[in-house]
Amino acid sequence: MTNTIGPPLSSVERRRVIIGGLLRGGAFTVLLTVLYFVSPLDRASRLPLGVVLTTGLVVLAAVTTFQVRAIVRAAHPAVRAVEALSITVPLFLFLVAATYFVLSASGAANFSSALQTRLDALYFTVTVFSTVGFGDITATSQTARGLVTLQMILDLIIIGAVVRVFVAAVKVARNSTPTSKTEDRNER
Repeated sequence: MTNTIGPPLSSVERRRVIIGGLLRGGAFTVLLTVLYFVSPLDRASRLPLGVVLTTGLVVLAAVTTFQVRAIVRAAHPAVRAVEALSITVPLFLFLVAATYFVLSASGAANFSSALQTRLDALYFTVTVFSTVGFGDITATSQTARGLVTLQMILDLIIIGAVVRVFVAAVKVARNSTPTSKTEDRNER
């Protein structure tokens, strides 16, 4: 890993920076997990599904945009990109799982086996994301099939395009001048 500002990092400093980035990403994932399991998703089932889905996609786009900007400004952009990925992917998965949970709560006929718990919805989301697809839960309504299809397309976008954008942001950051960095150099 190249440090674009100042002298190269020692192996101890490099490990500290990497571990710090992973810990921040891990802490965010823990926070998302807690929020997913305690948020009042049962109330969201009263909202139109389009509102729930659009809100989730707007949040995902905003967080991804913020992450790209943070990578470009980071003193250690590669570490920041890994941190950004460890934030963006779980956020995506939890937003999709929440959408499936809300859809299942609005009608048990949307899935072959009702997603009775949040863990059921998260399990289904991750099996679709990982392309494992055990088949124990399947989308049965047109709405559910449409959402699962949308998730599969978004999975490819997350895996391909978002990773590529993050890598490009690292390159931009590494090629920028040290005076253009605005983030605290000691933090990342």
